[in-house]
Amino acid sequence: MLALLVKMTKARRVLEIGTLGGYSTIWMARALSEDGQVTTIEANPHHAEIARLNIEQAALGHRIDLRVGTALEILPSLTRPFDLIFIDADKPDNPAYLDWAMKLAQPGTIIIGDNVVRGGAVVDEGSSDPNVKGVRAFLKMISEDPRLEATAIQTVGEKGWDGFVMAVVKE
Repeated sequence: MLALLVKMTKARRVLEIGTLGGYSTIWMARALSEDGQVTTIEANPHHAEIARLNIEQAALGHRIDLRVGTALEILPSLTRPFDLIFIDADKPDNPAYLDWAMKLAQPGTIIIGDNVVRGGAVVDEGSSDPNVKGVRAFLKMISEDPRLEATAIQTVGEKGWDGFVMAVVKE
């Protein structure tokens, strides 16, 4: 899906917050034009090393800038604008990631937040789970920001059911 979004939007600059093993990173990089680039941030050095190996094996190192460290340390060093921003990292920090996404976006930028349904737990206002709380705050920020138009989409797969939110920065 991310690769299709990259192609459909003709994104040239993609930001990914949360690399893990590089699976999504590689798909998005494959979908880019020759002059496109994915900047991806991974806090865990072990995960970053696995991603680096996967990126090398996919022969996409020329299109992927893998940064190792916490996103909140790295995001201030990035220059705008990004055409597509994929947020898939620690959920308690999703509100801060959205703040940075808006600073690094331009009109027309697509912002995608993954794992926002959380098996339905996101509707439990009394949840003490920090992941649920982070997602709830993230979704509230999106819904209240007049610069964004968004929808949430539920997904079902072998991991159960979850979903993502997709927003566009208005013109």
